[in-house]
Amino acid sequence: MTMPGTDTTTFDQAATTGERADLLESLDHHRTMLRRTARDLTDEQAGLRTTASELCIGGIIKHVTAVERVWAAFIQDGPAALGDFTTMSDEDLAQRADEFRMLPGETLAGILAAYAEVAAATDALVRALPDLDVSHPLPAAPWWEPGGSWTARRVMLHVIGETSQHAGHADIIRESLDGALSMA
Repeated sequence: MTMPGTDTTTFDQAATTGERADLLESLDHHRTMLRRTARDLTDEQAGLRTTASELCIGGIIKHVTAVERVWAAFIQDGPAALGDFTTMSDEDLAQRADEFRMLPGETLAGILAAYAEVAAATDALVRALPDLDVSHPLPAAPWWEPGGSWTARRVMLHVIGETSQHAGHADIIRESLDGALSMA
């Protein structure tokens, strides 16, 4: 059985041109590859760890959904959307760790539906932006350049990179699970 949303395309090429089209088309490709790793899986399979890491396919899709959601919020609302890592509590860190697993009651169909909603919202945001040069300062954190700021363009490149990287992780997990490949 193919799960709903595993091979759908969210990018509407006819409605977007130029640099925005390139960014959205690239992101859509990597989203599709990530969703393909979940095709024909049961909820149980989507939650299985097949490598030494804590990662599972459902958890990776949850994480990428959360990443895309927060970076879209950053484009709209600035650094407050990313939060202040110095004030993160143990509960915040545990919640972040839960992004990488399927929790009791979660379904692959629900996770894929949430991903599709976030993808559609991100695509609409990128199409509606007056300018990809809209920029916000990054909050202080050891993983960002001090005093740095990112444009919407750079955020989108980051989201593309994150999605691509995790699609590769998911592909390895899927291959370890049952030999299936996202490219097949």
